[in-house]
Amino acid sequence: MKRDPTAYIEAAPEVSALNLRSQESQMKFQAMASAVVLFLVSTAAFAQDSKAPQGASNSKGEQTSQGPFSTYNKIFYARMKTILVSSAEKMPEENYNFKPTDAVRSYGQIVGHLADAQYNFCSMALGETNPGLKIEETKTTKADLVAALKGALAYCDKAYDGATDASGTQTVKLFGMDMPKFGVLNINNAHDMEHYGNLVTYMRLKNIVPPTSEPAPAAQPKK
Repeated sequence: MKRDPTAYIEAAPEVSALNLRSQESQMKFQAMASAVVLFLVSTAAFAQDSKAPQGASNSKGEQTSQGPFSTYNKIFYARMKTILVSSAEKMPEENYNFKPTDAVRSYGQIVGHLADAQYNFCSMALGETNPGLKIEETKTTKADLVAALKGALAYCDKAYDGATDASGTQTVKLFGMDMPKFGVLNINNAHDMEHYGNLVTYMRLKNIVPPTSEPAPAAQPKK
């Protein structure tokens, strides 16, 4: 006999919606981290087998050019950065509190969450302490959230601009496992894309065309 799924929650009242969301997020990030690790193993093997030089070295023998993998990460991040800022700016102020259901974040909370995540992941890649601004919890107006997101992305610029394929192999602790810095920046990109998907849904529900669905500008006639 099938049991109503809500009965499990009623039988364990201590399992709140907030706890469930936290557990789901942790499992999701662990899955993302595992996928990145598998990807990095294959790309690292390719990099070791490649005999093509990736760039000049400084006096300490450290690589100074970015290399193909960190360059790709930077290009992907630059694209996501533009999309996220555009998404934050497109939604009217009155819709920043909009949420499809009570169990999910509002539009403004997603923007704040994305800003917090930039500091979280990029501080790891930079070897710095996360400033822990708690933007999602403390900022509510569109103006404040857009400004906070831009500030967080500017902070992340340092991590992507300074990354090289060599420095990207240095490991840090993420979700209880050793993760190359290259993987941390990869997960930040994936996390940005995931929540952009949320923002797209919210915009469509408000009859707003998401940035990535906007028509391409008309080609300028040749003179």
